[in-house]
Amino acid sequence: MNTLHAAVMGVALAITGAAPAYAGSTDGQWQIKVLGSGVLPDGKISRVDKDLIGLPAGSQTKATNNLAPTLAVEYFFTPNISAETICCTSAHNVSGDGPLAGAAIVDHAILIPATLTVKYHLPLGQGIKPYIGAGPALYLWLGERPGAAAAALGAAHVRLSNEVGVAVQGGVDIALGKKGYGLSLDAKKYWVNTTAHFTTAGGVEALTTRHKINAWILSAGVTYRF
Repeated sequence: MNTLHAAVMGVALAITGAAPAYAGSTDGQWQIKVLGSGVLPDGKISRVDKDLIGLPAGSQTKATNNLAPTLAVEYFFTPNISAETICCTSAHNVSGDGPLAGAAIVDHAILIPATLTVKYHLPLGQGIKPYIGAGPALYLWLGERPGAAAAALGAAHVRLSNEVGVAVQGGVDIALGKKGYGLSLDAKKYWVNTTAHFTTAGGVEALTTRHKINAWILSAGVTYRF
């Protein structure tokens, strides 16, 4: 994860560092954003599909929040309509709640929220452009492993399903002068869930739970348009 973050930041710095070679403009067709993002997932169990271990009644889970660097690339079809995609990875743990409070369920699940949104920008003058957008999102999970509590109950492996959903966003871009530089504030709300499959060392699926992820991603950072 650290290597990937370093690579993302390196690419972003290389692009922004090379900015004088491009004709930076507040009316350019391309925009690069280097952001810091808070990734705030839910993680609650919405249903239990299989339970061979006997979860206590009312068992619940929650996912941890995380901060992550984010690179966004945006193309403007018209001055007011654009499409944007983001590159971001964020690691999360899932712990118990209710009767399972404090139990480590899933460790170090890496989320890649692949997202493509179409946005409408409203120019207000003075370089201030609020926007709204929506589009498909794909949650990809990597590196997940059973937490200590799940392992103690016999779970040797855990897999979180990759799934498609939707995202909506709102935010504002603020131009700093006329040479393409600016600031950006952005909020995205996702409706994407996942299914957790816990299996024993012998390959028996002992627990299958459906989870609401439905994350918020709140971002702020710098932009360059050209």
